[in-house]
Amino acid sequence: MATGGRPAEPEVIWARPQRAGRGPRPAHSRESIAAEAVRIADAEGIEAVSMRRVAAGIGAGTMSLYNYVPRKEDLYELMVDAVSGEYDLRPPTGDWRADLMDLARQARELMHRHPWLPRLLSPVHGFSPNALRYLEHSLDCLEPLDAPDGAKLELVAALNSSVAAFAGSELALAERARSLPWSAAAEQDARQAWLGSRLASGEYPRLTAALTGGAAPITEAGPDLAAVFERTVERLLAAWGGD
Repeated sequence: MATGGRPAEPEVIWARPQRAGRGPRPAHSRESIAAEAVRIADAEGIEAVSMRRVAAGIGAGTMSLYNYVPRKEDLYELMVDAVSGEYDLRPPTGDWRADLMDLARQARELMHRHPWLPRLLSPVHGFSPNALRYLEHSLDCLEPLDAPDGAKLELVAALNSSVAAFAGSELALAERARSLPWSAAAEQDARQAWLGSRLASGEYPRLTAALTGGAAPITEAGPDLAAVFERTVERLLAAWGGD
């Protein structure tokens, strides 16, 4: 038996009515609930998001919030869907690589606006309303690509995973830099000095050749991360078939 609005069996939040149970018209919407949760997470981090905090923010009782959102996992799903609606899904240009690069750039910017997002991304959250619109748009952009539909979907998944990993690393580096008792540049100088001593030993000839050939470790004080991001996505897209 379900209690407190919580389902007794597996249930997709999107298949639920906006509010469980009988009574007057719901006083709150999923949109307002998600917006408050996103506001808290943007300001204080995902750890600060709780049912109690969200309920207080929208002027509801904590237990009454469970009538709208049965589980915290459902709240996270609402949050991911809400920020997924920030994409500008412009009409495809006919150049599928350029269109996917545009989506990749938007995704990276989205994750920097909402630093908690990479931690919540999951295939489970991939089929919310805004995510479905994003996937449909991505496949529309890939219409010129001569590949099976399943392969196109795998390309979109690979691109999203690559962007999330890259942005997640950027955000982790930035967070670490803020916690250092010295500057990020001083930290980088010390690490570069140690790395240089190891490369000078001659034990890592291939790594030495790669680093002296223009590559550099991805660090907060390292290369232009935006340029590295562009090259990373370009190489991923270039690995796919012709037009």
